[in-house]
Amino acid sequence: MEENVLEAAGVGAGEERVYRFLVGVREAEPAVVAVQLGIDERRVHTLLASLHDKGLVGRAAEPADGGPARYVPVAPDAALRPLLLRGHEALESARRGVERLAEEYRAGGRRHDAGELVEIITGVSVIRQRLRHLAYGAREMRWLCKARPVALAAEENDEEWEMLARGVRYKTIYERELLEQPGMVDNVARSIRAGEQARASETLPVRLVIADDSIAVCPLLYGHKDAADGEGAPPGRPGEPTAAVIHSSSLLDALIALFESHWTAASPLHVTDSGELSDAGGGSSPGPAVHLADDERYLLSLIVAGVADKAIASQLWVSQRTVQRRIQVLMQRAGALTRTQLVWQAAQRGWLA
Repeated sequence: MEENVLEAAGVGAGEERVYRFLVGVREAEPAVVAVQLGIDERRVHTLLASLHDKGLVGRAAEPADGGPARYVPVAPDAALRPLLLRGHEALESARRGVERLAEEYRAGGRRHDAGELVEIITGVSVIRQRLRHLAYGAREMRWLCKARPVALAAEENDEEWEMLARGVRYKTIYERELLEQPGMVDNVARSIRAGEQARASETLPVRLVIADDSIAVCPLLYGHKDAADGEGAPPGRPGEPTAAVIHSSSLLDALIALFESHWTAASPLHVTDSGELSDAGGGSSPGPAVHLADDERYLLSLIVAGVADKAIASQLWVSQRTVQRRIQVLMQRAGALTRTQLVWQAAQRGWLA
């Protein structure tokens, strides 16, 4: 028996048999359909009426002799596309409904038990399983990746590429020490090519994973032996690693704000035409020192002082457009999207020292 491939469009197995038959013969009356498919004729009339309501079949011109009505199939692409779209919208609506219901369930539990705001989980395998579960249910994942991972090393995060292919957004900030570890540059470059938005920071305060704006995972204790990289944990921290799972709360809002502040300050990472990883300054390895020419340092000092572009152009004896172009070059080298970010990055990198 053939598989009901049109089920996702809301077409039943019996309806699909009749529709497939009409697609093959192009036109038939109910009695012929009943005989050819071995179905009761009254059942065929019911199926044809349902197919007609769904826009999958139409009625041919009435016979001149007043004989029985004949049915013709509507082109599959024209007929099924609206049904599939409605089915997709219904599934999406149901998914959103489940998410709202789940959040109401969690919120109700939290009102009765404040302890449910923060859940403590212990063990490498448990933490890994929770991180992967979050990825498969999220629309956006945000990561703060410090060196020496606790439970899930970047090269083991295989589901990220699958999630990126599905349209899940990934925003990741890598600590530069982590990028210096063997194989990490190639790993990050692959993620960026797959669609990850990546940035680099000199240091990060915590390890952190945020799924959408609804839940976060933050390691607390690291254990004696890190199963992800085989390095010992700091003294005085025995046992398995432990992490906090933070649900919707003011604490979660604070962690989201922490991520966003570091995201703004971090340097964007890109993949060059040759396939190498580079920061916005254009270096082949993230984090090289950038040396400014004297005229660039002078221009930057005028920007920091708040001098208008027109006044800067007069002092440099160039056009205002040239000033703006040079500022754009500095912003690209700093990985800044605004002048405020340029000033911040210049201070961080010691460009004005």
